[in-house]
Amino acid sequence: MKIGKIYVLLLVLYILPAALAQLRVGFYSQSCPNAETIIQNLVSERFGRDPSITAALTRMHFHDCFVQGCDASLLIDPTTANQEPEKIAGPNGSVRGFELIDEIKTALEAQCPSIVSCSDIVTLATRDSVFLGGGPSYVVPTGRRDGFVSNRIDAERILPGPGLAVPDMLTFFGNKGMNVFDAVALLGAHTVGFGSCGNFVDRLTNFQGTGQPDPSMDPGLAGRLRNTCSAGGSQFAALDQSTPFSFDNLFFTQIRERKGVLLLDQRLATDPATSGVVFQYAVNNELFKRQFAIAMVKMGAVDVLTGLAGEIRRNCRAFN
Repeated sequence: MKIGKIYVLLLVLYILPAALAQLRVGFYSQSCPNAETIIQNLVSERFGRDPSITAALTRMHFHDCFVQGCDASLLIDPTTANQEPEKIAGPNGSVRGFELIDEIKTALEAQCPSIVSCSDIVTLATRDSVFLGGGPSYVVPTGRRDGFVSNRIDAERILPGPGLAVPDMLTFFGNKGMNVFDAVALLGAHTVGFGSCGNFVDRLTNFQGTGQPDPSMDPGLAGRLRNTCSAGGSQFAALDQSTPFSFDNLFFTQIRERKGVLLLDQRLATDPATSGVVFQYAVNNELFKRQFAIAMVKMGAVDVLTGLAGEIRRNCRAFN
């Protein structure tokens, strides 16, 4: 759905002029004019086979940007010189979609060698996947460059967990220049997300050592999740139990009905600092999508490398 692409970009430019000063729309229009089309086509092909790629890429983008900035440091594979990059950090264990980024990079290198950064690929691919999933269509400034640093310990120190308290969550986003509307909108990406049982199983049987389920969770949902998680192995559950592959605002309706799978999601609906925003998004799908687009552009400008900083990797999994 197209909801004022230029309006979204102009608003963000007004809010974050310094952060976006060296990024611009159409950065590759001369150096690699087909870049965005190549990315869009390959993401579309993958989405046709696997609509969960929207959740995968959104998670990848989030986890990359909030550690060292949006510099594709999450994509680096372990080597003898760097045996513990961000990719192997605990919070990144369920991040996937790396092979799609590889496929896109290979296609771009064939047409425009050493021109399009891996960080821009992740940003653009995420944007395209969100739209394919039913989310907003928005303009993305480009011109990011790839970083030289990738450390497991940074990811484990910085990335928030699923049981984070709301004040801590707001501080986390606030430190990156984002307000409560941005933070709640970005967590609304859980409308297409999946969570591993390990991230919420304590809420089902032994919440905070009580020997009982979390009283803030709807009993019917708790029963269904217990069935899912009792199957053994690495089980996952949709964070939006109604429309898990559709990017919409039903996630917010559900958490207001005590049907949040992750503890942080449920807390959004009850904490005074966020409950009002949750209500606004629950009753106005267009507002949610518009604010999500704004928040994604803002997130995509977090601590970016531009100009002569960083590099343009030839292989997204390795420094040049």
